Amino acid sequence: MDERQRRSGKRHGRASVAQRKGSGRNARRPVGSGSGMNEPQQRKKYGRRRRRKRNLILAGFILAVGIIAAIGGFLIWQRYGPSDEMADREQYYGLASADDLAVVINDQVITKDDESRDAQDNVAPGKIYDGQYYIEYSVVRNHINKRFYWDPNESILLYTLPDGNVTVVPERSDYTDINESKSADYVILKTEGQTAYIALPFVQAYTNMEYSVYDDPNRAVITSEWGEIQTAEIRKDTEVRYRGGVKSPILTEVSETDKVTVLADEDDWMRVGTEDGYIGYVKTSALTNIQTETRSREFEEPVYTNISKDYAINMAWHNVSNADANGYIENMLADTEGLTTIAPTWFSIADTDGNMTSIASSDYVTYAHQAGLEVWAVLRDFHGGINSYDETYEVLSYTSKRTRLIEQVISAALQAGVDGINLDFELISTQCGEHYIQFVRELSVQCRRNNLVFSVDNYVPQAYNEHYDLEEQGVVADYVMIMCYDEHTDGSYEAGSVSSISYVENGITEALKSVSASKLVAGLPFYTRLWQETPKTEAELAEEAGTEAAAYPNKVTSEALGMEEAREAVSDAGAQAQWDENTKQNYAEWETADGTFKIWLEDEQSLEEKLSVISENELAGAAEWSLGWEDSGVWQLIQRYIN
Repeated sequence: MDERQRRSGKRHGRASVAQRKGSGRNARRPVGSGSGMNEPQQRKKYGRRRRRKRNLILAGFILAVGIIAAIGGFLIWQRYGPSDEMADREQYYGLASADDLAVVINDQVITKDDESRDAQDNVAPGKIYDGQYYIEYSVVRNHINKRFYWDPNESILLYTLPDGNVTVVPERSDYTDINESKSADYVILKTEGQTAYIALPFVQAYTNMEYSVYDDPNRAVITSEWGEIQTAEIRKDTEVRYRGGVKSPILTEVSETDKVTVLADEDDWMRVGTEDGYIGYVKTSALTNIQTETRSREFEEPVYTNISKDYAINMAWHNVSNADANGYIENMLADTEGLTTIAPTWFSIADTDGNMTSIASSDYVTYAHQAGLEVWAVLRDFHGGINSYDETYEVLSYTSKRTRLIEQVISAALQAGVDGINLDFELISTQCGEHYIQFVRELSVQCRRNNLVFSVDNYVPQAYNEHYDLEEQGVVADYVMIMCYDEHTDGSYEAGSVSSISYVENGITEALKSVSASKLVAGLPFYTRLWQETPKTEAELAEEAGTEAAAYPNKVTSEALGMEEAREAVSDAGAQAQWDENTKQNYAEWETADGTFKIWLEDEQSLEEKLSVISENELAGAAEWSLGWEDSGVWQLIQRYIN
């Protein structure tokens, strides 16, 4: 063994011994501390391990926080984030079959259950037949052009022009325009049972309207109202939602610079209409350039010429109950002053076939003309052969019956030589409304052709008689009368004035919303009612339980009295009438063994209050019901205000 080997062997030997004995400095080193590492190196290594551990813990914590945040964000997004759900457009428009057509009119989606429609249940507002677009009749009448009229009993579609009717029958492309035969290049009228659908281009031919059609889904977008609207541009691409709110389903999408009609402001959301017929909501922040625009279209409306007198009308109705009463005309007119017109109740409907009864007298007309008066003969739907709502409906809902009645009225008027027709139909149900106003149109045409003044009597406007359609009357008739009386009738549950000043004022104010002052005539009463009140018995109250009458503790009856009779009734009772500021009438009340009697008098003082309202509103005149019930002094009073 050489020297190096010996040294090496000794070195190895010492190391081995030391390791086996675990003595010396090496004995204090931790097991596994590595070989040849000094303490700084070891501390550095331990530090790296601790940092790795901390980093792992921190990474786990961050990961956990991230997961929690992601879950929270997802839940928040689910709750508050915008939905990308698309609305069911077929359901939105109420489409049930492939040939159904959605209809949007003046930014209103018309549905099957639209309250303003008279169509049967489950009838679509529009249809597509052979590629042509059709609108259901009640939609046309209620939303586009009310002058279209469908007679389901005789399957005739009519449109009344100033000189006559346009007439269409189903499944035909030819039609009659008054007396001229014409033809379209499409079938004009389609029917399903009694439901009628009118071709859109035919509706447009007689209407100031524009329309566009779209598919997917099939829809017609119609504009028939013109004037100021509010519009806006889309600031950025966005969605139109069914309701206001990001969770509401999306109806459609609109692009930057698209224009919409602004229909309602709901703070963060705006209700809008798109050009292609969607009515929904967009965020207010998505709109810009909100402004008012005027929407208009060139169209030549038909002109319904009218007879207009160059003097104020002062007309008295003459209640003629039989032919013999015509002979009293001289006595009836003896004390009158300032009258321009007399209206005898001569014509009534004889039966439900549309025949007429007349008690007209040409001698009566001759005498009236000699007295400087025009004669406007009255046609009534009561006090004749018929006297009920159902019977009036039965006559007016058939075109052939209306035609028969009009022909007979005009013939009788011309034979008697009268100057006009005064229409007094008071038994018109809501169901009969469209048939009644068609009768008014058709009668106006025949009066116009024969140079007869045409006037129409009406109740004061109230919600229950809107179907009398004062607005249309104001177009086709020469004069529109509102009867400012019968505020309380013989059927009222409580005593009250026949014609209080507020009843007159409100009636005139409401009527002027539909009829021009130059055509409006106010009817005034020459009569009042004497009321008798008696407490109801227990038996009477029990019988009325659950009815409207039960709310009134007294039983009331009344009788109509003329001016002189009413004054005498107060005098005979020993009562004293006093002025009532609320009604602007003299009021009297007295007690007898038979009960309590009440009366609101019509006299010169009350009439003057009413005449002042007529004068202030510059109406076309006044009419009085009825001749023979007045005091002679009222004529000079009326003349001061009317003539």
